[in-house]
Amino acid sequence: MEFKVVISDPETGRAYQKVISGANANKLIGKEIGDVINGTLVELPPDYELQITGGTDKDGFPMRPDLPGGVRKRILLSGGVGYRPKEKGVRKRKMVRGRMITRDIVQINMKVVKKGKIPLEEFFKKEEQQSGGS
Repeated sequence: MEFKVVISDPETGRAYQKVISGANANKLIGKEIGDVINGTLVELPPDYELQITGGTDKDGFPMRPDLPGGVRKRILLSGGVGYRPKEKGVRKRKMVRGRMITRDIVQINMKVVKKGKIPLEEFFKKEEQQSGGS
């Protein structure tokens, strides 16, 4: 079980990718869009807090915050996540996934709500140096 987590920093506008697997990945199952989690779940320092903003499943279907549960459904959309109409008033039936994280989710998007002492940039730089050397 592993998730690709994209962590966005609203202050700098930068995004960082991290692969989470094992026990931490299992702790993310059942969480929903809008939930605030501790940084330790995504292997960041504990003084960080992150908010889940969305994600996609194994087939690329996006998660919608207004659809309860973790099911995949075809719903009639007039805009928002999963459909951008070319003209005003156009609606279309599209396949989207619910707001709960399940085993079918591959990518989870998060944003930093509370920053820690070490900037994210430095934290991810250290990791690149450790993994880049082999």
